[in-house]
Amino acid sequence: MVSKSDVVDALKKVMDPELHIDIWTLELVYNIEIDEDSVNVLMTFTSPGCPYGPALLADTKQKLSDLDGVKKVNVEVIFEPLWEPSEDLRAMLGV
Repeated sequence: MVSKSDVVDALKKVMDPELHIDIWTLELVYNIEIDEDSVNVLMTFTSPGCPYGPALLADTKQKLSDLDGVKKVNVEVIFEPLWEPSEDLRAMLGV
């Protein structure tokens, strides 16, 4: 069975092409659930109209599907709550 650590490591390889930071560090992932050979991720984008949203979604699914022991991947994208970077992330982004 895949571990949460394995999933997080895979998510750290999904890069936002505009910000050049991975979706885990960007805090776009709200929840991870693992049920035997299935991985369910609840995430968002930096904005509802994110032009890279479809690419991020496809890359997320691919990276998770590539994990040993994963047979099913479900990624749900939500916009409530809207993404807001934490103070630490704002500092990292220079905002």
